[in-house]
Amino acid sequence: MIGSAEPDVNMASLTCLDNGEDNSKKVSGSGVSCRFKSDSESDSGPVAKSFARLCSRDEGERASALEELSQKVLVCLGMDRSDSEQLSKQTLLHLLRLSNSCPLQEVRSKATELLRTAKEEGVEIPRALASGPSSVIPAKEMPIEGPNHDVLIESFLSLGRVDHLTMVMALHPAYLSCFLRTQQALLELDGPLPHHWRHYISIMAAARHHCSYLVQQHSAGFLETGGEESWLSGLEHAPAKLRSLQTLNKLLAHRPWLITQQHIEELVCPGAEPRWSLAELIHAVILMAHTHALCSFVWGCGLNPEPDHAGGYTFQPPSPSHLPRSPAHEDGRQEADGTVEVEVLMKRMAELQQQEEEECSQEEMVSRFERERSESIPTAVVRGAPPDLLLCLVVDPEFRYEDFAPRGEQSPTTMRAQDYSWEDHGFSLVNRLLPDMSHLLDEKFQVVSNLTYHRMAMHEGVDTYTLRKALWNYIHCLYGIRYDDYDYGSINVLLERSLKVFVKTVACYPEQTTTRIYCAFWRHFRHSEKVHANLIVMEARLQAALLYVLRAITHYMR
Repeated sequence: MIGSAEPDVNMASLTCLDNGEDNSKKVSGSGVSCRFKSDSESDSGPVAKSFARLCSRDEGERASALEELSQKVLVCLGMDRSDSEQLSKQTLLHLLRLSNSCPLQEVRSKATELLRTAKEEGVEIPRALASGPSSVIPAKEMPIEGPNHDVLIESFLSLGRVDHLTMVMALHPAYLSCFLRTQQALLELDGPLPHHWRHYISIMAAARHHCSYLVQQHSAGFLETGGEESWLSGLEHAPAKLRSLQTLNKLLAHRPWLITQQHIEELVCPGAEPRWSLAELIHAVILMAHTHALCSFVWGCGLNPEPDHAGGYTFQPPSPSHLPRSPAHEDGRQEADGTVEVEVLMKRMAELQQQEEEECSQEEMVSRFERERSESIPTAVVRGAPPDLLLCLVVDPEFRYEDFAPRGEQSPTTMRAQDYSWEDHGFSLVNRLLPDMSHLLDEKFQVVSNLTYHRMAMHEGVDTYTLRKALWNYIHCLYGIRYDDYDYGSINVLLERSLKVFVKTVACYPEQTTTRIYCAFWRHFRHSEKVHANLIVMEARLQAALLYVLRAITHYMR
């Protein structure tokens, strides 16, 4: 399965799991934009200061910090192993991460050298369990010093690390830049919610999709921003105000069309206990929807655990049967019929782009939408309830996505984009309550909608607009959103069934994503193109969820 590197670690009390595996350990990794924080051994002394200085934008300062770090590590290695100043586990894991993913070559080399020296001195050193950021994308396609080197350096200097999420997104640097700006604003900049609450809300959201990758990142960020460790052992330890988000979190993650004005009233109206302000609530729902959508990306791209996170490293030496994991190869990529599939898709796209508007009644357009949203696209349940150590962060774990319109059943009322859209309604509401965020979200939606390299598989100079539009509208269709002016017959023309299976799984049940369904679609496309598809899934899902909750808030405010 995607994201299934097995840890070889002792487990402690905190909630952390490798995606899809029942593995846990006290958090030892950094948050999305936080410096390293230890779990039981503190790196708050001189060594930690040296690590922090490696992120200086001044080359001389970085060189000085690197020399200082080397000297301190060597001093520790020369001491009695029982001495309190010995190399901590966290220092070793920090060095491992730098040796694997730091985009500054001199830092990466020095970290590798220090680990080698420690090993020669008899210290047990950690090693990464995976051979790259993703279980499905070869590491060679995401080189640290490749064409996206500059954006990776900027990420390291700004955030203190380059994580697997960043390395995969860096295949599309224009998108990564606006994503990081949005993420920073949500988690770090001034806003109505305390910083540790922001991380905790993100933890609650990630847990719904069993996404230990994000749970670990935000758990570390939560602790670093002053959060109480007891909260991480179960929702019952968190404040009642945070717990009151449970229903909204559940609906946003799985069935946002069920969100009503009443759900908003219960949180914000006078007399509500505890009471949320509208500004606080809008910040919280954007955090939740953002994290739910990011879970889709994490699972859809098969992200491996970070080398300094539980499930990402081991102190055991490698054996022939436990070599570092490498991405699965796509058995069908070289099959002749894969090339044929690309040619057929090219022809269909060209025909759709060239044909004049088909004379079609509104009734027929609605009928095509209904057929598309009620089509049976089965998803195999490969992961049941969240593993035990995530279960304490989830309320009603059996609640999950159900088809918006199961065949033969009464369905909720479709949301017509003409009645409530991001451009005409959602943007202005967010702009009123959380001004900067409206522009950041809008930029992200625009970038992913317009992102193109004018190529497809082995072809160059291709206009991919119709394919990108079909993907976006198919995801919105799965969430019950209809565009009156879009012919949903185009979706069946452009999206093969294996692609539909992947998109529906990642958008609606991301925790059920497997390597097999990733490999089954677009077999002759570049991995970067599949990442592009994941970006579209993530942003379309985010916008769909936001539209439902923003509409409910709008109705409350009338």
